[in-house]
Amino acid sequence: MSAQVHPLDAADLRPRVQLVVEEVIARQALAMGAVSSDLTPLIDSLTGLLSGGKRLRPAFCYWGWRGAANADSFSECSEESVMRAASALEFLQACALIHDDVMDGSDTRRGLPAAHRHFESTHRDQGWIGSAEGFGVGAAILLGDLCLSWADELLLTSGLGDAAACRAKGVYDEMRTELMAGQYLDLLEQARGGGSVDRALNVIRYKSAKYTIERPLHIGAAIAGAEPAVFAAYSGYGLPLGEAFQLRDDILGVFGDPSETGKPAGDDLREGKRTVMIALALEKASAAQAAQVGRLLGDPDLDAAGITELQAIIEETGALSTTEQMIGDLLELALESLTTVELEPEAVTILTGLAHAATRRRV
Repeated sequence: MSAQVHPLDAADLRPRVQLVVEEVIARQALAMGAVSSDLTPLIDSLTGLLSGGKRLRPAFCYWGWRGAANADSFSECSEESVMRAASALEFLQACALIHDDVMDGSDTRRGLPAAHRHFESTHRDQGWIGSAEGFGVGAAILLGDLCLSWADELLLTSGLGDAAACRAKGVYDEMRTELMAGQYLDLLEQARGGGSVDRALNVIRYKSAKYTIERPLHIGAAIAGAEPAVFAAYSGYGLPLGEAFQLRDDILGVFGDPSETGKPAGDDLREGKRTVMIALALEKASAAQAAQVGRLLGDPDLDAAGITELQAIIEETGALSTTEQMIGDLLELALESLTTVELEPEAVTILTGLAHAATRRRV
């Protein structure tokens, strides 16, 4: 791989995934249009959401397959069918993002209005009767459900051999259950007002780490018909890396540049997200600092001064530096696991590059 090529662009992955995504949206637009032209805005709203993104989950799925693939794997499934199966994860991700924004009350996603806010605005602009907010939430939930359905459809019609598709579907089903369980645990943690670092870590393991990295790798390994040792190595790599990825996301949610993250500065603070970093801050906070966190965190009207104050507490308590240290330790642990089993060399190179990219990113 050339030093200039980002690991996510190796094997032309991102443009290939984009082609599959556009093909699916076009096909589903025809089907929805046959029902009613009123459904066109629903489909159109996906264009912006699915036109970009990091494509991490398809990447880990594809390179998980490449790492474990042998001659039998290539005879059972074509590379193109694996790419299509991996692309199904983008629709599952879209479902998760749309529903997550509803649950968090987020206003934006990737620099655009969140789906529920988009439909809420449409309702107001058209002067329709009833609750604009309720309409927006309802439309977003249905849109997320459609994406979930299309993810299943794409996976099962991707062209994988029957045995490979069956193996992949088993892992995929586990992943969906874990994701929804993690989402509920996240809701529960917010409702309880946060807790220990261990509880916060459990949330990110199921809401993010397994779903973002470990399970996509396992799907790729399942398609390849890999041995148990490969699955174990992928878990040893994927779980700590997935946790590190989410910890970086938590830092960006508080300290990230809005022009790069696509979300307002300190948005996670306004939403009151009970992250590992917040739990760490509260463990070390003075009584006065803890009181300020309790007063400011989750205030939807939190202004720049309030954000600055919370950022200062997170830094002063050492929560930011501790989170950075955790990311470094988890990255090292993940990379060590890649040495425990024999994998295809190019895949190891790409997975190593992906690990660094996932933990050092700015968006």
